[in-house]
Amino acid sequence: MLILAKTAMAIMLGFVISMLFGFFFVRFARCKKLGQNVSHTIGERHLKKNGTPTMGGIIFIFPVLLSLFLLYIRGSISINSNLLILVFVFVAYAILGFIDDYLKIKFKNNVGISITTKFLIQMGIALVFFYIFMKNGGEPVLWITSLNISIPMGWLFGIFILFVLVGTSNAVNITDGLDGLAGGLSAIAFLAFGIISWNTGWMEGYEEVAIFCFLLVGSLLGFLLYNSHPAKIFMGDLGSLALGGALATVAIITRHELSLVLVGGVFVVETLSSFIQIIAIKKFHKKVFKMAPLHHHFEQLGWQETDIVKFFWVIGFLLAMAAITYGVWI
Repeated sequence: MLILAKTAMAIMLGFVISMLFGFFFVRFARCKKLGQNVSHTIGERHLKKNGTPTMGGIIFIFPVLLSLFLLYIRGSISINSNLLILVFVFVAYAILGFIDDYLKIKFKNNVGISITTKFLIQMGIALVFFYIFMKNGGEPVLWITSLNISIPMGWLFGIFILFVLVGTSNAVNITDGLDGLAGGLSAIAFLAFGIISWNTGWMEGYEEVAIFCFLLVGSLLGFLLYNSHPAKIFMGDLGSLALGGALATVAIITRHELSLVLVGGVFVVETLSSFIQIIAIKKFHKKVFKMAPLHHHFEQLGWQETDIVKFFWVIGFLLAMAAITYGVWI
C-alpha cells in the first residue's frame, strides 16, 4: 500500500505544480511571442497553428525538478548514482532542446542547431552517462531477462548508450506533430516504466527512479491541459528531447532496454515510417505513405487530428501494458 501511496502522491504533486505553472507560462510565452513557425509542407490544416507558443516542455520539466528538490529537502528521497544520471540526461537534453528552439524563434525558421553539432553534444551527454554508470559499479552488459541471456559489451556499451539516447530522443521529437500526441504517449510510457522500476529492487535508487517517472506522468497530465487540441502551447524540442533522453535512460539503468521497444512502440513505428519514406523517395522515387511520419499519413486519409491522437494513445497504452507484463510478471 505504501508503494501505491507514493505513486499517487508523485502523480498528484507533478500534476498540481504543472497545472499552476503552465497557467502562467502560457501567458508569458504569448507575451514574449515565443511562437513556432509551422512548415506549409505538412498540410493546410496545420497552418492555422503558426505562431502558437513553443518551449512548453518547461511546463513538465520544472515541476519534476522542483518536486524532486522538495522531496529531497523533506527527506523522502535520497541522491544516488542512477537518479543523478537520470536528472543529468533529462536536464542536458532539455538545454539542448532549448537552444534549438531559441535559434528557430530568433531566426524565424525551422533550422535550429546543425545535425553535426547536435550529435556531438549528444555524444558528450552519453560519455558522462557512461562514466557515472561505470564509476558506480554498473555492468556494461546487455540483459535479455526473459531468456536469462547476458551479452558483455565492454566499452561498446558506451556506444550502445549513445545509440539508445539519440534514437529515443529523435523518435519522440518526430512523433511530436499533433496536439497532445507525444505528451500523451510519453505519460503512458513513463507510467509503464515507473511500474517496472518498482520491480527492480536490486537496483540502487530504484524507488527514486520510479518516483521520478510518476512525477513526470503527473506533470505531463498537467501539460496536456494546455497541449491538447486545440493546443495553447507546443512542447518544442525543449520538451521532446528531454522526454526521449529520460525515457531511454530509465530503460538502460533498469536493464529493460528491450522493453523500451514495446513501451515506445508507437514512437518506433513513427520513426520507421519516416525512415522508410526517405529511402523510398531517394532510391525508388516513390512514396510508401501519403506523408510521413505516420500520423500525417492518417491526416491525408481524412482522419481528424483528435481521432488520430486517441487511436495512437490506445495503441500506446496496450503496448505499455504488454511491456509491464513482460517486464514485471513474465
